[in-house]
Amino acid sequence: MTPADRPLVTIGIPTYNRADGYLRQALKSALDQTWPNIEVIVADNCSSDRTDELVAGFGDPRIRYFKHSENIGANNNFNFCVDHARGKYFLLLHDDDLIDEDFIETCMKSLGRKTDVGIIRTGTRIIDQDGNAKKEIRNNAGGLPIEDFFREWFKGQTALYLCSTLFNSEYLNKIGGFKSKKNLFQDVVAEFLLAAKLGRIDVPEVKASYRKHDETITYAAKVEDWCEDSLMLLDLMCELALTDKELIRAEGSRYLSKTNYRRASLIKSTGERLVACCKVYKMFNFAAIPPVYLVFPSNPLSRYFRLKKQRKKNLNIRNQVEWQGEPKGD
Repeated sequence: MTPADRPLVTIGIPTYNRADGYLRQALKSALDQTWPNIEVIVADNCSSDRTDELVAGFGDPRIRYFKHSENIGANNNFNFCVDHARGKYFLLLHDDDLIDEDFIETCMKSLGRKTDVGIIRTGTRIIDQDGNAKKEIRNNAGGLPIEDFFREWFKGQTALYLCSTLFNSEYLNKIGGFKSKKNLFQDVVAEFLLAAKLGRIDVPEVKASYRKHDETITYAAKVEDWCEDSLMLLDLMCELALTDKELIRAEGSRYLSKTNYRRASLIKSTGERLVACCKVYKMFNFAAIPPVYLVFPSNPLSRYFRLKKQRKKNLNIRNQVEWQGEPKGD
């Protein structure tokens, strides 16, 4: 393989006060890549710890270290990495996530004879705070048109994580980097836009690790922001889809409303949880499950809905058995 066949890939690591935490692991996973032509940008968002010393300790000329004089916000720091990337393809690696040593090589070899695609994606491993693997999600979206790609995401057959996605740097810059209405689904927006514009390559194997922390949401306003970004994302998917727009809106509404109900259920305060659930109900005009069940999961009304749902399920099973001509017993 000639140098022309090994284009530069940029790994951007935005970081803030993680010198005593996960940053060393994330940076090591980036530098341990088997792909020979990489650069690693570390964008330090005005950390007050020893981030500069940690990075300098690696002594690796492939690292380009920048430290902001003031904190510019998380998403601005993401886009700082995009703006300074010199590689043909770009990976945004959060400072607590990891990539397998052959992640970049696997992605780049999947290109074959192609010279430009929007995104290259692998499967994703979910790890806990201690690095233990909790779940592996293979990328089962290979060869699917974008409409079915969206639907596979709704079904959980593929996962959308930054750590397992390479972006075409030029076109990522052209769309303005990572941005969305509330900058919560900004990564997914970029993935969908680049996939629709230039296509994508789906690698089924799991080659990256997303670290899942304990989730706690304090205020209903955060859930409302997630709902606004979800609805904006749903509009984008329907705009990008060439067919099945109504089906995508219906399935996407169910998936995204349930996702936001789950976020609402994480709120500790009962009052705030109730407010958040009502906001999801109102904004989506679709109650996947009655909000009261999430707010008061053990009260009599919630038990009523749970029993009603179970009776309906049992009735469907019984009707199916009778229709198939199975014996009903004595």
